[in-house]
Amino acid sequence: MAEKMIPLLPCRTIQPVVDFYTALGFATTFLQKSPYPYAVVERGPVELQFFGMKEYEPEQSYSGCYVVTDDVDTLHGAFRAGLKEAYGRIPVRGLPRIGPLKDMSYGMRQFLMTDPGGNSIRVGQRISEDQAHRPAPKGTFARALHTADLFADSKEDLPGAAKIIDRALGLTGERPTPEQELRLLVLRGDLARRLGDDDLADRVLARAAALPLTDADRAAARDALARLAELTR
Repeated sequence: MAEKMIPLLPCRTIQPVVDFYTALGFATTFLQKSPYPYAVVERGPVELQFFGMKEYEPEQSYSGCYVVTDDVDTLHGAFRAGLKEAYGRIPVRGLPRIGPLKDMSYGMRQFLMTDPGGNSIRVGQRISEDQAHRPAPKGTFARALHTADLFADSKEDLPGAAKIIDRALGLTGERPTPEQELRLLVLRGDLARRLGDDDLADRVLARAAALPLTDADRAAARDALARLAELTR
């Protein structure tokens, strides 16, 4: 016996959602406008179904699903390229949007994207057999990074993540390592971009770019450096 679970996700209008997934390389295998809007998109073994609701508010959506892959880096790159071609840019705030790729503290390497219907699609690859949340590190700045990452790219509480980082960077009694400072500043600049504060983002990211780093620092912060390059491009 074989079973398959298919997410049914809401949206206000079908066509913008279909266009978004077309940009990601999905094929539309079913589309109807009456007696009610409904669509099915597929990409390999991944199938998503959508239904239209006139009174639906995408900005207030809590719906979504998790897609597990064995090559999240390639998929992230392909999705970003498809969105840039379709929209003329890589959307990082508002609807739709796609987030950064990063290793999470629960054994997944993942990114988040949100479609025009407000549905949050998490795409990740297992990098550990242990899927439980790791305990927060004891060090001040390691703990701040751990918690801010969860708030920003798991819980999707961007203001909460920003407060955590601002509090850590405002401390005067101790200092982060260069790698920790880089990661804190890049995440804070990323959050500012996503929240629409480009002036703050530019200042924070310039500060991150000026940090002196060793080769070991750069190797440990490869994802943060890639995001820095993207955000300052």
